[in-house]
Amino acid sequence: MTGLSWRPNTRPIPREYRANFLHLYLDIAWYAVLSGSAIAFVSVFVTRQGANEFQLGLLNAGPAVVNLMATLPASQWLQARPINRGVFWTAVFNRIVYFSWVFLPSFLLPSTQVWSIILLTLLMSIPGAALAIGFNALFASAVPIEWRSHVAGVRNALLAIVYIIISLLSGWLLDYLPFPLGYQVVFGIGFLGAVMSTVHLWYVRPSTDPNNAPQQRPRNLASPGIFRTGGDSTRQTIGLRFLTKLQNWQQLLRPDIWRQKYGQILLALFTFHLTQYLAIPLFPLFWVNHLHLTDQQIGYGTALFYLTVLIGSTQLVRLTNRYGNHRILFAGALFMSAYPALTAVTHALPLYLITSMVGGFAWSLVGGVIANYLLEKIPGEERPLYLAWYNLILNAAILLGSFIGPALAAQFGLVITLFLAAIGRLFAALHIWRRG
Repeated sequence: MTGLSWRPNTRPIPREYRANFLHLYLDIAWYAVLSGSAIAFVSVFVTRQGANEFQLGLLNAGPAVVNLMATLPASQWLQARPINRGVFWTAVFNRIVYFSWVFLPSFLLPSTQVWSIILLTLLMSIPGAALAIGFNALFASAVPIEWRSHVAGVRNALLAIVYIIISLLSGWLLDYLPFPLGYQVVFGIGFLGAVMSTVHLWYVRPSTDPNNAPQQRPRNLASPGIFRTGGDSTRQTIGLRFLTKLQNWQQLLRPDIWRQKYGQILLALFTFHLTQYLAIPLFPLFWVNHLHLTDQQIGYGTALFYLTVLIGSTQLVRLTNRYGNHRILFAGALFMSAYPALTAVTHALPLYLITSMVGGFAWSLVGGVIANYLLEKIPGEERPLYLAWYNLILNAAILLGSFIGPALAAQFGLVITLFLAAIGRLFAALHIWRRG
């Protein structure tokens, strides 16, 4: 994720690019509708339907496993067809699943609904991995290099603004309408956003200009196909497309990487992401079962989290220019250690809202600099291999953390486990500082 304080391109947009830019803007706006409704509230829904710690952990960990398994086959599938058509059809197969969410409460018992959503999430993650990879290539091909910062900046702003509005609207609808009808309406809104976003992807045309190389592309705040369920779980996709450049998994068998300083950095980041995902499956359980928050109040927290991400991102360029990526990453990791600790001592709405803002600001720092921090430490000629390793340790941390956290909560309780996650994140932040 890059900061939102981008420098707009003041030149008139050439006529041949206007249609692509417009459809890319509308794509992300409608994706924000999906993200601020169905995706933002699905973990709360399954919690209200009786999901336990293990099931919420599986909801987070499952896509990580599928991501690792599907990345290389998805890349080979995309390479065999035009990129715009490949992206469109993977979006169709990924997003058609949201339609089924609308009707689950009408036909299934609550416990069956929980398992159905987990299974459907795993299934949609297969085309989702291809969508995330393909969209990177489509964006790079459809937008000339000199316009990429401008287009990415507009998309980032649209995503943030629409997401905040829709999450507030969804929270209000969930309180106004009876359960589970409110969730069916919110899931229907999400499916509408998914359909419209996919329609606009159909009209994005790759350029035939050979100078449109897919490099140095500004990162978007969200990548289509990446699943986010709640708390500070905004999903990173660093290194995903670099996995696709490997011919086979044997290229990863380079033990010398772990004997270099980069290996120590990978270990520090693995520790950080592991402790990050220890707590993530527990947040919806704490909000619903411990704090007894209403859906509208959870919507307030979700909107404030993303608003703070937006505000923090606008200051990111200035902060990194002054302090550097390493210090900002350390500061963000330090603030993220406060998020589960503040959650554990929250007893009323005001502190929950403050905690959401702390988490959003922390993630604006971590998500904004971690890619550049890694790139500073990598030899340019071996970038695909090194970033592919980061993607592997990230998904391994998601998998382990999403299961270890719920297991600890079942043994020691939510509050103690959240404190343990906070302590773990603190030590991970110190590890990042030492290995920087």
